[in-house]
Amino acid sequence: MGPTSAIVLYVVIWFLCFFVALPVRTKTQGDVGRVEPGTHAGAPEVHHLKRKALIVSLVALVIWAAVAGTILSGWITMDDIDVFRPSRR
Repeated sequence: MGPTSAIVLYVVIWFLCFFVALPVRTKTQGDVGRVEPGTHAGAPEVHHLKRKALIVSLVALVIWAAVAGTILSGWITMDDIDVFRPSRR
């Protein structure tokens, strides 16, 4: 895996983790009971994006290290996951 592939893999994992973490512990305006005029009751009251981005960065780093280690070790190769190639049995 080259440096560009490693960066792309990290970014993909980061965004996946970020989208999973976005709704976690989010208090909506409807939950708090103060809905601003012109907004939906499901709009977040406080979203804590900086904190979530930092936590997601650390979690994504751990997941990336595991995935990159698996790829670099050769434990799983493209031949193992190529669904269009006929089986070699």
